[in-house]
Amino acid sequence: MTVKDALRNIVSNLPESPGCYQYLDEKGVIIYVGKAKNLKRRVSSYFRPDQASAKTRILVSKIRDIKYIVVNTETDALLLENN
Repeated sequence: MTVKDALRNIVSNLPESPGCYQYLDEKGVIIYVGKAKNLKRRVSSYFRPDQASAKTRILVSKIRDIKYIVVNTETDALLLENN
């Protein structure tokens, strides 16, 4: 399985719940932390082929794994992201 396939599999299985997500590089280092009202929708938005932002395209090219934590509310996601 390629990295692209593995990431696609993670994204397709994300819940439609609030939470925080982490993007990790090839060394397992966290390169980005974000929060979402809907994890599946938010994380999926990074992987659209028509991604307009060069900054986001570069970030996505470095992602090798995605970790996430589901929480009860968007407020909980905000608090978790800040920690």
